[in-house]
Amino acid sequence: MRVSGFCELTLQAADPERAARFYAEAFGLPVLERAPDRVWLGVGERARLGLWSPGAKEFGDRGGLHVHFAFAVPEGALEELPERVRAAGGKVDGPHVHDGGDRSLYVTDPAGNVVEAWDFFDARDTSDLSEHGAAA
Repeated sequence: MRVSGFCELTLQAADPERAARFYAEAFGLPVLERAPDRVWLGVGERARLGLWSPGAKEFGDRGGLHVHFAFAVPEGALEELPERVRAAGGKVDGPHVHDGGDRSLYVTDPAGNVVEAWDFFDARDTSDLSEHGAAA
């Protein structure tokens, strides 16, 4: 068996609706579903981002701090992103250039979560990635 990608990632936000507006405005993520304690947004064709209010959830889920996660963005998208992020109420650190020539921005959303916008897959030759991560 081999993992083919992420299905969903969930972040805690005191105000999920405010956080959803941020991700919709800054990153263009569409709202998929709303519930009293959460909002789901689409990320690409096969993943979603959940923004959940604090408190106990089903299946023993609970909120907490995370380090960061990264959105894959096309090469060139990092030029327009800082203005969109700031206009939506977020903070931007970068762009940072990495050893392989790829670049990223680190964005802090209004809830304090950190998300990286990274052009890794467009800026690098990633054809050999499957060899590096195949055996787990």
